[in-house]
Amino acid sequence: MALPLYDNQPTRRAPLVTYLLIAVNVVVFLLSPVASVGHSGETRLQRNCEQTTFLLKYGAIPKEMIDNRQAPMPEEVASACHPAPFHKRPWLSALSSMFLHGGVAHILGNMVYLFIFGAATEDRLGRLRFLLFYLLVGYIAAYGFAVTYPGSMTPLVGASGAIAGVLGSHLVLYPRSRTIALVLSFLPFRLPSWTLLVQFFVFQWFSLGDQSQTAYVAHIYGFVAGMICGLLVRRGGFARKSAALNWH
Repeated sequence: MALPLYDNQPTRRAPLVTYLLIAVNVVVFLLSPVASVGHSGETRLQRNCEQTTFLLKYGAIPKEMIDNRQAPMPEEVASACHPAPFHKRPWLSALSSMFLHGGVAHILGNMVYLFIFGAATEDRLGRLRFLLFYLLVGYIAAYGFAVTYPGSMTPLVGASGAIAGVLGSHLVLYPRSRTIALVLSFLPFRLPSWTLLVQFFVFQWFSLGDQSQTAYVAHIYGFVAGMICGLLVRRGGFARKSAALNWH
């Protein structure tokens, strides 16, 4: 696998929305129980309960999204943790889940890809269009995952689906851009960006049978949605200067 470090696609303005999304993701992660080191005297069970309840409350649970109603707390969690009751709107959980992450490696990997490939797409679409695009492909990824696993009660968390959409759009909008990447984690190479983006998609596709907690199918939905949006942008001839909805 190659790790991207820098993309050479020039931009005309600072990618403020990309920076804002990164900042919100980092702040939410640092304030969440997932990043908490725990309080003095807190047991491992208490900390695990706090994290589990938090993810069930704000994560996107496929069964809830398909039924469009909050599911009862899993019996094993209720008996072990005795969580306080809460009210949840499943369709909003697809939004909140985009800003949650399961650990440092999870958020770090996502933010690196967003930082490197988000700027050019934001520059092409304009700031407000880019924000709407990001949320749209994130929703498509979350609901695609829910449709694929309609009975699952495992919370979906992470910005990966939305960021996969950014990667898909970059592949279509900037097929000739080049990226500095670390190959085998230590060898720097200047590669066509499409090689990394296609590698990302192929890896997700062949990982579908993996029994890990990674939502590879959500990444695929997001990537394909991003490609479709990118094709629509190219076909519609949205030039950078035509971003009428741009924030200045």
